[in-house]
Amino acid sequence: MIQGVEIKKLVRHSDDRGFFMEILRDDDKLLKNFGQASLSKSYPGVIKAFHYHKKQDDIWFFPAGNAQVVLYDVREESPTKGETNVFYLGEDNPQILLIPVGVAHGYRVLGSSPAIIVYFTSQSYDPADPDEYRIPWDDSEINFDWSTKNR
Repeated sequence: MIQGVEIKKLVRHSDDRGFFMEILRDDDKLLKNFGQASLSKSYPGVIKAFHYHKKQDDIWFFPAGNAQVVLYDVREESPTKGETNVFYLGEDNPQILLIPVGVAHGYRVLGSSPAIIVYFTSQSYDPADPDEYRIPWDDSEINFDWSTKNR
């Protein structure tokens, strides 16, 4: 796994009324600092990739829908530089994913329903100095094949 990436499996407590599930706790020790919580909706088949940050860590959670999440380590000093990790997150696999500074990340919505992502960052977004660096979804260095592999 890419150095610094962590995944936490979430536990649902279900009964006849529905369910309860904790997402992120301060004693998880995943974020160095709380900056912001945000929510986004993406439609089926949408690819949102790639970007990375130089100052902030992200934690991603997909409470609705499902997504193929792709990470690529762009950190020069990292022992896992150039490594790619793929995770399948969403309502069928409730987990949170810690994405450290310098790891490019993106996702593709799977299935026929939109995906909702809730994400937490270690810094608040600053429109005057955005900590977001873009890489095309089809970057030749990352060379990730986003197509579904029918088996």
